[in-house]
Amino acid sequence: MVRRFPEVSLGSIELFCLCAESESFSAAAQRANISPPAVSRAIARLELRLGVKLFGRTTRKIKLTEAGRRYYDQCQQAIGQIIEVEREITGQQQTPSGLVRLSIPTPFGHYALLPKLAEFHAKYPDIILQIHMGNRNIDFIADGFDLAVRMRPPSEGELVARTLIRARQVVVGSPQYLKKTGTPRCLADLAEHNCIQFLPPSSGTVAPWSFVSEGKAFDIPVSGRLSVMDDPLGGVALASSHCGLLQTYSFAVERELRDGRLLEVLQEYAGPPRQISLVYRKSPYIPLRMRVLIDFLVESFCGV
Repeated sequence: MVRRFPEVSLGSIELFCLCAESESFSAAAQRANISPPAVSRAIARLELRLGVKLFGRTTRKIKLTEAGRRYYDQCQQAIGQIIEVEREITGQQQTPSGLVRLSIPTPFGHYALLPKLAEFHAKYPDIILQIHMGNRNIDFIADGFDLAVRMRPPSEGELVARTLIRARQVVVGSPQYLKKTGTPRCLADLAEHNCIQFLPPSSGTVAPWSFVSEGKAFDIPVSGRLSVMDDPLGGVALASSHCGLLQTYSFAVERELRDGRLLEVLQEYAGPPRQISLVYRKSPYIPLRMRVLIDFLVESFCGV
C-alpha cells in the first residue's frame, strides 16, 4: 500500500479536532496531556501540508476558518468511523448505540415516519435519534446530518437513495366546500375553484398540480386566493376548514378521508406517485447505528 499521508499522523488530526472543539491550543493540550507548543507544532504541520489556514487566531481564543470548518467536519466523521470499526471488530459494540441525526419533511414525518419510531426505539434503546422536521433539503456536511428523507430522488451523485414508498397524490375538499361550490368533474372545472397552493422552499414559486390522463403525466397551473409557504400541513388545515381544494399526498389526509372530513375528487386523474427516499452519503463504511435504522425504515415501508 502506498502511503498517502507521509507528513501527518492520525494523532495530529485528533489534536486538530480537540483544538476546534476547545477553541484553544492550551485547552487542547491539557485534554491531550501534552505541552501547548507540541499542539501548536502539530497544527502548523497540518496547515503547511494543506496549504491553508485552519484557524484564525485572536489574543483569547482560536476560531476555525471556512476551510478549517470543512476539514473538521470530515475529520470528525473519519475518526468516528475508525472508532466504530474498532469497536465492532473487537466485539465492544454488540448493541447499536450512539447519535443519529435525521432530517424529515414535515408531512411525511408526522403522518408516516414518526409513528414507526416507537418500535425502533424499543428495539434499539441505546440509539439516540435527533430529528429535524422541515421542508428544505439539508446539506449533509454543513448541517451535520446522517440521514434524510427526500420527496424526490436526489440529483447529487454522492448520495445513496433507498426507496421507502411511492406516494399517491390526491385532490381533496371538504363536504361543506363541495356542497357550496359543486364537485369538479374534469380538470377544466378547477378554474372555477379556489385551489389552495403550496410554495416549496426550494423554489419559492407556486407549484403546479400534477395529473395523469390516458397514461400520460402532466402539470397544470391552478389559481386560488390562498397559498402556503414551506409547511404543506397548512394546506390540509385550510382544506379541512372548507377553504378550497387541495392536492397533496394521500398519507397526509388519510385520517381526514377516513373520517369524512375531506372527500377525494377527480380520482380518475390522480397525480403520478412520487418516490420518497431515505438518503445518505456514499461511504465505504456506515456505522452500525445508521445501518440498523436504514434497514428498519426500508423494511417498515416496503410494499406500502
